[in-house]
Formats: sequence, C-alpha cells, structure tokens
Amino acid sequence: MPSSRTRADAERNRARVLEVARALFAERGDQVQMADVARAAEVGIGTVYRHFPTRQALVEAAAGQRFTEILAFARQECLAAPDPGAGLELLLRHIGEVLDRDRGLSGAIESAMGSGEPSGESRSALQEVAGTLVERGQEAGVIRADAGVEDVYMLVCGLAAVIRTGSGDWRRFTRLALDALRS
Repeated sequence: MPSSRTRADAERNRARVLEVARALFAERGDQVQMADVARAAEVGIGTVYRHFPTRQALVEAAAGQRFTEILAFARQECLAAPDPGAGLELLLRHIGEVLDRDRGLSGAIESAMGSGEPSGESRSALQEVAGTLVERGQEAGVIRADAGVEDVYMLVCGLAAVIRTGSGDWRRFTRLALDALRS
C-alpha cells in the first residue's frame, strides 16, 4: 500500500505534467507529443503515461481543467457582479481572453476531441451560470426578453471562431454581441 508521501508525490507529478502540457499545447498546439511533455516536466515518460495513458487523455484533462477554471471564474466573479448586465459581459470577455491566450490548446482540444466545446457536467454547469446571468439581466431590464442560454452559447461559439480563424478583433465581436443582447 502506497504511503501518503508516495501519493502526494504522485499527485504533484500529475499536476506538474498537466501544467506543463497546458503550457506546451498553448504554445505549440497539436504538435506536442507525450515525450515533449515528459522532457519539459522533467519526469520520465512512464510517469506521463501512468497519469495519462494516452495523448487524448492528457488533452481531455487539459480541457477539463480549463473548463473548470472558466466555471470557477463564472461562479466567483460573474455571479458576484453587482450590476446585472456586467456578469454576462465579464463571462464573455473572460472566455475570449482564455481562448485568445490558449489558441494552441484550443486547437489540440478540437483535434483530439472533435470539438472545443465543454460537454457533460462542465457544459451543464456553465449553461446554468449563463442562464442565471441572462435571467438577472432580463429582470433588471438590461437584457432583451427573448434572449436565452442558447444565444449565449451561440455567441461563445462565434467568439471562438473569430479567435480561432483570426477573422477579426474578438473584443469588438464581444462588444457587438453584447449590444445585440441588450434590451
């Protein structure tokens, strides 16, 4: 039976591998291999595979961590915004900043998973927060009455496309999108 020290070391190694992998994916995108991660994390390749048995598992863990961080921001910052319209704006801008900063990671996620969108519990939780933000804005009269979570989802997809393709200024896209949601 492993000691608590062994488990703590293993968890530190896992966290280090994931941190390094995210940085490498952000920098080099889908070109990153498991050996690159091991080398940069200063661990053996066996350590990488012990925690992430496939490259896909590593990419999925990186994606899951990013979605968890976005959700934490949404809950802590966006839901806490005193202005009912500000929460949704904070959320879209934060997502834009994350996607812009991590373009390579987004590409790796899309390549490995077929989509850059969250799924399962992450998606449900993010939709719940977005729904709350839309409802608050509607109750305050700052978000149009016919807006819904699906509209926010569509705007995030458009935002991701603008960033991925470099087809414009994502900040301007976000301002225009928010203007379209205002009542």
